[in-house]
Amino acid sequence: MIEGRADGAGLVRRLTEKAQALAKARAAMLAQGKSARRWRQAGLLWPLFGKE
Repeated sequence: MIEGRADGAGLVRRLTEKAQALAKARAAMLAQGKSARRWRQAGLLWPLFGKE
């Protein structure tokens, strides 16, 4: 039998931290006048360059 246990509070905390970091990075990029479009396009191409 396969049994799984999840740390729900830990998962929520990690996701919240990542969301905050992304929001800070986006705000910094917008403050510099840079467009997020370039990074979205790069993200779509990333699987072509290898796996991490």
